[in-house]
Amino acid sequence: MIPFRAHWGRILLTLSMLACAIVLGRHLWDYYMNAPWTRDGRVRADVVRIAPEVSGTITEIAVVDNQFVRRGDVLYQIDPERFQLALQQAQANLDAKRQALQLRQSTARRRTELEGSGAETAESIEQAGSDATVARAEYRNATAALDVAKLNLERTTVRAPVDGYVTNLNLRSGNYAAAGSNPISLVDANSFRILGYFQETQVSRIHVGDPVEIRLMGFHTPLNGQVESFGRGIADGNTAGDHLGLPSVDPVFNWVRLAQRIPVRIRIGQLPDGLILASGMTASVYVQAASDGNSSRTAARGEAK
Repeated sequence: MIPFRAHWGRILLTLSMLACAIVLGRHLWDYYMNAPWTRDGRVRADVVRIAPEVSGTITEIAVVDNQFVRRGDVLYQIDPERFQLALQQAQANLDAKRQALQLRQSTARRRTELEGSGAETAESIEQAGSDATVARAEYRNATAALDVAKLNLERTTVRAPVDGYVTNLNLRSGNYAAAGSNPISLVDANSFRILGYFQETQVSRIHVGDPVEIRLMGFHTPLNGQVESFGRGIADGNTAGDHLGLPSVDPVFNWVRLAQRIPVRIRIGQLPDGLILASGMTASVYVQAASDGNSSRTAARGEAK
């Protein structure tokens, strides 16, 4: 009886171990394939490309590379001399147009007062009124030209439009800044976020507003975040045409189907002191859905490390 019991004991032990392996394997498969977490996360931020609105020689640069600047801080100065002269010219032209307007209005008024006396013809009265109207339009045009000259002079001082960090600064005093060019860029300090690229099989488990745990490579302290939105489109290489305009469709094996990755935008919560964020950093993210258990969250934290 003893050998028989030992034999059945080994069988039961083997079956128990097999059942545990099946349960564990299914759990691992569900965790790796379907759980809403990914190592493919990136820190992103908006880059503001600052182009001058006027052209001229740069006389002064007020910032250095990687410097943090506030909105309204001076970045660099374009030589204002030409624009000061243009402003003086516009002011002189406005003064001349003002005098011409006053003269033509006075002439039109006098001729109108003489209407019916026979001293002025109807044609001359009408012509005087027309001249006054033209002078009024020319005066308004000169006023607008003066405002443009003032604006151009003001825009010779280029200022930061947002709070951010000067990046990849290659500007030097004496360079010529052309209107519409991009000599300086700012990384918007208030636009940092995480883009997590989740497999399409995981997206159904993610909802807007779900809390997110974020781990940056090189930083041990996890960050908190929240799902903000989903990307609504990714590129399809099959739509690109060849030299004949025909679609280049890749061959696909029916028994091999790779899940596409969908970008999910994640808002970052409170940042700890001393943490340096840079666009392009790598992040591991795990969406902590309300239905997740503590054990799966703990496993995700260990895996993210």
